[in-house]
Formats: sequence, C-alpha cells, structure tokens
Amino acid sequence: MARNEEKAQSMLYRFREAQAAELGLGTRADRRPRMASACKSLRECERWRGEILREISRKVSKIQDAGLTDYEVRDLNDEINRLMREKRHWENQIVALGGANYRRNVAMLDDDGKEVPGTKGYKYFGRAKELPGVRELFQSRKNEEEEENKTLAYYKKFLNQGPSYYGDLDETDGKLLEAERRAEDEEWEEMYTNIKEALGLPEDAPAPSIPRSEKSKSSTPPAGIDTSNPAYAHAQAAAAYISFLDTPDLLPPKMPTRAEMEGVLLDLKKKALVEEYFGNDQMAT
Repeated sequence: MARNEEKAQSMLYRFREAQAAELGLGTRADRRPRMASACKSLRECERWRGEILREISRKVSKIQDAGLTDYEVRDLNDEINRLMREKRHWENQIVALGGANYRRNVAMLDDDGKEVPGTKGYKYFGRAKELPGVRELFQSRKNEEEEENKTLAYYKKFLNQGPSYYGDLDETDGKLLEAERRAEDEEWEEMYTNIKEALGLPEDAPAPSIPRSEKSKSSTPPAGIDTSNPAYAHAQAAAAYISFLDTPDLLPPKMPTRAEMEGVLLDLKKKALVEEYFGNDQMAT
C-alpha cells in the first residue's frame, strides 16, 4: 500500500496524469461520459463543462501556431467544433438539472461578430480562417456587407428630408411662380395658334390674354395670414376660378419644423412615462 502511495506522489506520475488530462484521456473512473444526459449530478456537469472549456482554450491557442500544416489546422478546427457541440450538450443538461443557463451568451463568432452564412454553425478559428476556400468565404461575406452599406448610404440621403424636398414650399418661391406664369403664357399662345389653323382664322388675329384675376372674392384676408407671401397671391389668383373656395382654402398647409416635431414627440414620451409610473403606483396600492 505504501508503495502505491509513493508512486502516486512521484513527479513522473503527476506529469503523466497532467498529460493525460490535457489529451482528454484520464483514468477509466475519471473519464468524461460520452452522453451528457447520462450524468445526473449538476456538480459533475459543471465540472465536465469546465474541462471542455479548458480543452477548447488549449486547442484555440495551438491553432494559432504558424508551423502547423493545412491538414493539421483543419483537424484542429474540426476538434474545436466537436468540443463546442459537446459543450452545448452539457449546457443543455445543466439547464435540465436546474443549473445556470450558459446558452444565453453567444460566443466564438467570426471577425465581425456574425455567423458565417451557409455553414450551419461551423466556426473557423485562428489560422483556419486563412485556409484556401475559407478565405474566399470571409471575403465574399465582407464584399456583400460593403455593398449593403453602400446601398444604405445611398438611400440615407433621401431620409429625414424637409417639406422643401417634396415641393411643399414651392408656392413661396417668387421666381418659380414667375417661371410658371411665363410657361402658361407660352402654352396659351401655342394652343391659340393651333386653334386658328384648325378654324381658318386670320393669322394676324391677336391671341386673347389669359383670364387672370389678382383679386380674391374675399377682399379682407383673415388675421394671421401674410399677404406679402407670393403663395398668397398665387392662391388669390386661383380662387378667382373656383366659386366655392376662398383664398385661405387654397394656401399651402403650414408644415411643422423638425424642432416642433421633436417637441411633440418628447411631450408624448413624457406623458406615456407619467401614465406608466402612476399606473404602477395605483396597482401597487
């Protein structure tokens, strides 16, 4: 008996035990079960999960070695993924036994923090990302994201535009109204020329002017309306042709500014928070 205790305390014996643990061997009594569901002890499940994590850490460090061949890198990467699957089985068993849920935190993703598409959960570590075929996979993923970012940047310039982008402030531009008036005169002259040719009227017959009215049916504008605005004159001229509308009815709507919209949204959020706070207090009482 004393001989066995001395053997267990020897330096060579402890070295062999550490080497076997590193390789995942161990003794028969201390060997990790093949099926996680066969272990019914929460403490043992936590122990085997920790052992798998240590093995993964050692292999991830080893796969960074530049002296490894491509075949060795592929084998190491396969072993790491096998250990990752085994770790998930032990984590599921820990949850089934009432332990902590380690599956909430997703780790071991690619460089951009995303899972490589089309690999069904297979991950690449260290030098495995530089293997032939794998490098092109990551590059294609990067190119797709760059194209998506360019498309998003192109359409972003059309977002959060003010009313001027949609032409709601065109009526306030005096130059634009004058250009529209000239275009109307030219089109009126062209149409009258076509009518003269069709009816056989004399060519020197002068074209009548466009019937425009600069006065509105309501001589006194309502309070709060800026009559110096070019939009008011345009609406006043249009109201002369429409019997059931007045000048104020044809004015463009007043668009709220960005600051006004932000103020309205802020007031709504404050109101919702106050209602939620007092509603919870009433429920508590």
